[in-house]
Amino acid sequence: MMKIVPDTSVIVDGRVTTFVEGGNFDGADIIIHEAVVAELESQANRGLESGFSGLSELAKLNTLSQKGKISVHFMGERPTASEIEHAHLGAIDSKIREMAEKSGATLFTSDRVQSEVAKAKGLKVTYIEPVREEVRDLQLLEFFDETTMSVHLKENCVPRVKKGTPGSMRLERLDMAPLDDKKLLDISREIIETAKRERNSFIEIERRGATVVQLGNMRISIARPPFSDGVEITAVRPVARLSLEEYGLPQEVLERLTDYHRGIFVSGPPGSGKSTFAQAVAEYLHLKNAIVKTMESPRDLQVTDEITQYAPLEHEMELTGDILLLVRPDFVVYDEVRKTADFKVFADMRLAGVGLIGVTHANRAIDAIQRLIGRVELGMIPQVVDTVIHIVKGEIQQILELSFTVRVPSGMTEADLARPVILVKDFATKEDLYEIYTYGEQIVVMPVQVAAAGAGKSGMEKIAEHHVLEKLRNYLNGDVEVEMLSPNSARIYVDEEEIGHIIGKGGSTISRLERELGLSIDVETLADRPRAKRQKETKKNEIIPIIRKSKKSVILVLEPEYAGREAEVFLEGEPVLVGTVSSRGELRVKIDSVQGKEILRTNSMKGDIKIRL
Repeated sequence: MMKIVPDTSVIVDGRVTTFVEGGNFDGADIIIHEAVVAELESQANRGLESGFSGLSELAKLNTLSQKGKISVHFMGERPTASEIEHAHLGAIDSKIREMAEKSGATLFTSDRVQSEVAKAKGLKVTYIEPVREEVRDLQLLEFFDETTMSVHLKENCVPRVKKGTPGSMRLERLDMAPLDDKKLLDISREIIETAKRERNSFIEIERRGATVVQLGNMRISIARPPFSDGVEITAVRPVARLSLEEYGLPQEVLERLTDYHRGIFVSGPPGSGKSTFAQAVAEYLHLKNAIVKTMESPRDLQVTDEITQYAPLEHEMELTGDILLLVRPDFVVYDEVRKTADFKVFADMRLAGVGLIGVTHANRAIDAIQRLIGRVELGMIPQVVDTVIHIVKGEIQQILELSFTVRVPSGMTEADLARPVILVKDFATKEDLYEIYTYGEQIVVMPVQVAAAGAGKSGMEKIAEHHVLEKLRNYLNGDVEVEMLSPNSARIYVDEEEIGHIIGKGGSTISRLERELGLSIDVETLADRPRAKRQKETKKNEIIPIIRKSKKSVILVLEPEYAGREAEVFLEGEPVLVGTVSSRGELRVKIDSVQGKEILRTNSMKGDIKIRL
């Protein structure tokens, strides 16, 4: 009788049941070490898909044993928690080898290291190599046709598919009954087994309740509780493979793509065709006799075999970058640049002289640049990325180019305000679109067209006013307003009761504020604030007042020219009180009165408050 001791690797990838069902192991005595069960149980308890797949495989072997095709025995001692924890160091494999040696059985494994160690110890071992054929007979493939881009399966839901190409996709429900969790778990087990034994497939990410598998040209995400509220499988595959010529790029852009002195971002929203474009660029550069590599997590770009695809080495893309610098490629396609660590690795490799094309998510081309801010030194951004190609619906929507200069930003007039500025231009028209620079402690991304239209100064004033207000909040609790008189001076308006507080003893507080802000500051009361531009007459004798409050009163501020006039106050069109406008152009209402409380409530809700003279 043939005696077989399988290790965890061939249990998880489903090879043993495949051989039994194919008649290769008829009547065989299959000995399962308790260490295999313990390891699979541990993986399943951690929510790992490979654990569930392995346990399902053991159940199938028991079923085949009950049918008399094979004999299955569970033997050996259960490993300790420490041995299970250190399974990756060979603790479990050692126990399985000992079982094969003692029982005189043949060790079956898909683990090359396990196979070599067994051979070195003189054991009988059969190493089962990965399958080299394409993925064909998966249940998952039943949901695909030639136009399907992605399949979305969830328990108790009707399967849905996305069909078409980037930019022209449509979501469809398949004409079939909702899937139950048993069906989805069966599909997921099949996916894991196939990924373990197919040569061009692998498990990319495995966490508690979440698994990402690269299966041929498909990227499959499997989610289960507690990570998700039910079992879910999402499979995505490329349906469009374009050459760079099909994008109709001008020669100047093609020359920029082939210049390894440049750093390029390919940006766009999810599903817009960014990776398809990056793939086309990689193939184009390869045809130009350049050494091209990719950095991907997961690896899903469909490129020629001569372009090597690298994943994170020991889960660190930084280590992958270190290896690539030794390989000395001409160009690297980095898909996707998303986390802070990715941006830092991208910058490091770019400054090392590698031609880089990075793929990143962004709704607008300028957003791709803003994602670098705070992750890369501001002055280094044009050296790291000097071109942004923005893709929307599979087409190039905009190309930006970056340069560095020193000048007075648009909207400023003082010559001594010159500073380093990153210019962002439209590649086609060479028109300045944005300026990026520091203003105080903030980094500003300012649209140049707005400044040219006369709104730039207003924008700068708002930034400066916000900066001053942030500082004033450390000193004041009441209402305060800021008016920038020039880039070097400001006037602040506060409640009359707060003037002494903001000036401080002997002017100490205001002097400290001036030093911190680098501004000359005047202080006036809110009652003296010019209001002509901020009030709006809606009808003859009907005015929208400015609402202030002091410790005792709600103040409805008009203009001094209305002093002595009788005025009726309306809230949401309903009259609430009548009074006489004071010599300062104000109506005062006690803050704890019914009318005062109602005015404050309506004002806080942005309600309609009018005064009719």
